[in-house]
Amino acid sequence: MNCVLLTLFPGMVSSYFDFSILKRAREKSLLEIEICSLREFGIGSHRTTDDVPYGGGPGMVLKPEPIFAALEAIRAQQKGTDIRVIMPSPQGRIFNQAMAHNFAKETKRLVFICGRYEGIDARVCEGVSLEEVSVGDYILTGGELPALLMVDAAARLISGVLGEPKSLEEESFSLGKNADCGMFEYPHYTRPAQFQGMKVPEVLLSGNHQAIAQWRKEKAFLNTQQRRPDLLT
Repeated sequence: MNCVLLTLFPGMVSSYFDFSILKRAREKSLLEIEICSLREFGIGSHRTTDDVPYGGGPGMVLKPEPIFAALEAIRAQQKGTDIRVIMPSPQGRIFNQAMAHNFAKETKRLVFICGRYEGIDARVCEGVSLEEVSVGDYILTGGELPALLMVDAAARLISGVLGEPKSLEEESFSLGKNADCGMFEYPHYTRPAQFQGMKVPEVLLSGNHQAIAQWRKEKAFLNTQQRRPDLLT
């Protein structure tokens, strides 16, 4: 998976990919990340990237020129390979596991435009073929966190990224062949077998794999039924 994060604050996002699973994915060339500074495409000697909104109102709006110039430069790097532009936005489609799988299989370069302040000049949406994607019904200070969230969710689905591929088959929202699609995961326990009066369920200590599998299936269903019954529909 090849991704570009277009942002005003490169330092805010670059370190996220220097640790743990995502770091190893980059070392294996399973995940390619480029952090592109929008400031480099700013206007004039001050590299201006934002201005006051027409019609008045609070805050600043990201100008269209730097974004168009940045996307043109990114396209020029591709040497014929197409790009797919994603813009985190509260008005977009809600991001989910199915979309993460779609991103993970994408052969085009994924470009995430990270907005800031009051938003992005609407002509970016008008003049660029892009997808608006929301990570929830709330507002953040910028698009960096949503972009990181989407890249993280997709990258771990790439074959070879996780040390144990079977981990993907039984987790919440899993689309794995052995999963009950769309349900939450069952509860997990580890040592000690008893802690502050709370015990690990006996079935998990029994060694009876058939009984354990049945217990996990029932718990996954109950978890989902109690917390998100809408997923069962």
